Amino acid sequence: MLKIVFMGSDAIALPALNWLVGGGIAQVVAVFTQPDRAAGRGQKVQANAIKLWALERGLPVLQPEKIGAPEQQQLADLQPDLTLVMAYGHILKQDVIATPRLGTLNLHTSVLPQYRGASPIQTAIACGEKETGVTLMRLVRELDAGPVADVERVAIESLDTATEVEARLAQACVPLLARCLPAIAAGTQIFTAQNADQVTFCRRLEKSDGGLDFTQPAAALAARSNGLNPWPGCSVVIAGQTVKLGLADVGSLIDYQPTGPGVVLGADPEGLLVDTGQGILRLRKLQRPGGRMLPAAEFLRGLSVAPGTTLASAPMPPLVGRVPFPFRKA
Repeated sequence: MLKIVFMGSDAIALPALNWLVGGGIAQVVAVFTQPDRAAGRGQKVQANAIKLWALERGLPVLQPEKIGAPEQQQLADLQPDLTLVMAYGHILKQDVIATPRLGTLNLHTSVLPQYRGASPIQTAIACGEKETGVTLMRLVRELDAGPVADVERVAIESLDTATEVEARLAQACVPLLARCLPAIAAGTQIFTAQNADQVTFCRRLEKSDGGLDFTQPAAALAARSNGLNPWPGCSVVIAGQTVKLGLADVGSLIDYQPTGPGVVLGADPEGLLVDTGQGILRLRKLQRPGGRMLPAAEFLRGLSVAPGTTLASAPMPPLVGRVPFPFRKA
């Protein structure tokens, strides 16, 4: 049975961890996770979901602010066969990566080599992809560049937000590990180098990414709005109020004639219809400041938006590049 040290800080890893402790293939012997942080409206310091999971099972929990020589020694003292990393939040040095007998593996939530970086789930949706996945790879010092063992793919549906896709990716880790870990333990797993010609990078998202440029096609605007839901969330200004958008898709009207990007064309039973650079954007859910996210029909009963109203465009900074994005402090 493989002795595994897990390094991660996000609840997306819980299905994989639950499978590991009951799958008969591996034994999780310790967990490294981020220190407790202030969170929520009250900014109360609290443990993350991974720490709570480990404590419930009586596992050792290590929460260093950074991984240095003392932490490497702690890892070595555990004598793991393998370290498994997912959404940890620390960059590991090469000597830490090489400490376990079988090295260090990473679960990354994209189909590598596409969408290396900090926001692969949101960015894949925002870019209109119909499919994404989880990649199991060897961890190397270069960003998400290690050779790949295998990929478990999941579909992206037209009204999916990051929440739904993240939940499917979390579950997709289980069959991926079930296929690969026995072969890794036996030394028969093949790792394949990533195709350098197909590499793309995504970056850390910021609040300023929530604007919509209505000169863009409706399909691109709907994908962006859904992909950045729930955070940072896209918004528009209506009657002087910043209105947060929920679900969006491409709408239609009989006898549609383009009137100009951002012009409100009216509403149908499913949403508010807005003209764009190509096609009609349908805003299906909206939220006023301090209010709840509402279906468009209910929202419009409280805030009427007359046909002919023009919604102002805002910049849409690129989310994907061919080279890594420069690090920016929040």
